[in-house]
Amino acid sequence: MKLTDQVVKTFKTAKVFRENTDVINSINFSAQGDTLITSSDDDQVIIYDCQSGTPKKNLNSKKYGVGLINYTHAQNTAIHSSTKVDDTLRYLSLHDNKYIRYFPGHTNKVVTLCMSPIDDTFISGSLDKSIRLWDLRSPNCHGLMHLPGRPVAGFDPEGLIFAAGINSEQVKLYDLRSFDKGPFATFRLQADKDCDWTGLKFSPDGKLILLSTNGQVLRLIDAFQGTPLQTFMGFTNNKKVALEASFSPDSQFVICGSTDGKVHVWNTETGAKVCALTSDHTAPIQSMQFNPKYMMMASACTHMSFWLPNLEDHI
Repeated sequence: MKLTDQVVKTFKTAKVFRENTDVINSINFSAQGDTLITSSDDDQVIIYDCQSGTPKKNLNSKKYGVGLINYTHAQNTAIHSSTKVDDTLRYLSLHDNKYIRYFPGHTNKVVTLCMSPIDDTFISGSLDKSIRLWDLRSPNCHGLMHLPGRPVAGFDPEGLIFAAGINSEQVKLYDLRSFDKGPFATFRLQADKDCDWTGLKFSPDGKLILLSTNGQVLRLIDAFQGTPLQTFMGFTNNKKVALEASFSPDSQFVICGSTDGKVHVWNTETGAKVCALTSDHTAPIQSMQFNPKYMMMASACTHMSFWLPNLEDHI
């Protein structure tokens, strides 16, 4: 089934999970789309089965807390940032809830963490104004960049380059094989006066970069030239929350939550808003992602919602 404006408009909350007692701070689908992992400020890691729509496993990280969780490529493992003790990154075996490796280095809250789509490389960015490049097999970082401000970062879908958003006004592109030589492209954008960039994602087709903020605006730029393409607005974020925005797997749509319980969808090509979907969320929808393989979305505040298209509406 093809994703169209009409199909997107029929998406409805299919299931709500109330497993958490505090904000779900990050969510991540497996590459196959069959499971979803979440981390929460209540120190829980919960894995959901996307096909049966049930919680599959519940782990606790009471000692270090848990944030920004990402699946790795090895089965049953994840990396996450810490919310207690220190800002070390941790490599976790989900099978037996044991840590495989620690990655110390950051000295302030980690605000960006992403896994390479192709190998064991990952990048992290922190309020200590640095971006670090790591390999799961070694506890020492093998790349360090000091920046003038808060970083956001992301890999392109082929895992050959990464983009770093710096000080909410520049996007720099680095070749992973020679990142120590500096960026091969720098895009300067008009700075947002009222908000900071809080997320950076490449589209699945690699042609676009999406910048999300803690304000009421998202920006879409050309991944090759840095040309501003679209500005997405008209959603409520009156609490300076870092709202996650994401692409659909076909790169045609951008989705984002809000602080008033609505999920907004825009067309990446035209820039037009497709719809604002009503949810059951009563708190800000901080996390919002499309399943990479199945026709479903997930959104999270303190509880988690799975969304499916209502095909009767479509017919």
